Amino acid sequence: MTEKMAGGREAMTENYGGGVLSVRMFGGFALDWNGKAVTGNTKSGESQFAYLLQLVLHFREKGVSRDLLERVLFGERDIDDIHHATRSVVYNANRKLRAMGLPDVRCIQQKKGVCYWTDAVPVSEDAAEFERLVGQAGEEKDSDRQLELYLEACHCYKGEFLPAQTGVLWVAREARRYREMFCACVEATAGLLKERLNFEALRELGIYAAAASPLSNWETVTMEALVALGRYGEARKLYDDTVDLYFREQGLRPSPRMMELFHRLGEQMEHQYAALEDIQEKLLEEKDAQTGGFLCSYPVFQGIYRMVGRLMERGGQSVYLMLCMVVDGKGNPLEEGAVLEELTGKLKTAVLQSVRRSDTVTRYGNGQYLVLLVNTTRESCDIIQRRISAHFFAGRHRMALRYYVNSVECFPGMEF
Repeated sequence: MTEKMAGGREAMTENYGGGVLSVRMFGGFALDWNGKAVTGNTKSGESQFAYLLQLVLHFREKGVSRDLLERVLFGERDIDDIHHATRSVVYNANRKLRAMGLPDVRCIQQKKGVCYWTDAVPVSEDAAEFERLVGQAGEEKDSDRQLELYLEACHCYKGEFLPAQTGVLWVAREARRYREMFCACVEATAGLLKERLNFEALRELGIYAAAASPLSNWETVTMEALVALGRYGEARKLYDDTVDLYFREQGLRPSPRMMELFHRLGEQMEHQYAALEDIQEKLLEEKDAQTGGFLCSYPVFQGIYRMVGRLMERGGQSVYLMLCMVVDGKGNPLEEGAVLEELTGKLKTAVLQSVRRSDTVTRYGNGQYLVLLVNTTRESCDIIQRRISAHFFAGRHRMALRYYVNSVECFPGMEF
């Protein structure tokens, strides 16, 4: 039994089978009909069948124009009769859906140059549900109910929108829109949780957000919660792990917000009463006995550098700052990837083996290490460079190292 809708779209008044097609767009593409997976593997995610379903299911309310559908399905390929080719893809998709267990109806319909999904097969899409919850939360006046809706919306976002198709224009636009929406949602949720001093829930929110949207600085939410809860050991470990992750993946230093939290952490740490001898013993204690230079995180290195600068005011010391950087045979920085990561680790080992225990070392970015050399001479810096190169180039000749050395007392840099 059928009836005509206003736009000429054919709607089925009967819901065949009483089921709902569950559609996942966040973190990957997958379909589920009455508890049974319909599609979602890597191969199907790269097919015209999947491209068609993604478009029609996501824009099921207003439909998909024939021009957009043809651009997505065929790109710049020269097709003799592209309209006929599109109809064939739609026809075969309907056959495939029936074979997969969906009702025996035309799930995908074409009317007047627009492609629709039939009303006979209800759809529940995670992206649409996420958007609905965010909108509802924004209009909610009761703060407790608003928090519930925001939390539900946050957990509906399980990753980037259709991450395998980020090169497709419409997908990229929607992915950016949902990413911005998720960002606003997390910030609003975090604000409500902080008002209630619910820092345990804030910690869980930060962990979830960082997993759902990696490298977006959500670790600051978790760290703020840990500092507020007094869980300083976990906060320090999170900071070190985050700094290492961002350096390794993007070559970035900690964000200003992360640095602020790290300094606040240092200010809030409290210790029980102890004798001076015990305090000294703990101050000197190193969990991992290091040979060679003292390897530390960038903020610790920054603090040491500033302290040395203050000591320089008394004079009598010669201090140098050295930057060691991996480059290719032509002197250009290497591209991101596994090779650069491997060489960064090799440079770390070479530097630590080549400097004294009193010298301070930190990773500055991919393929880069900073070394603070205290009580040394310019000639000694040359010797250290040769040691680093000797350790680094053992068995490898296609790469190169570039060194920059500055006296801590002056600003002009010298390249060697």
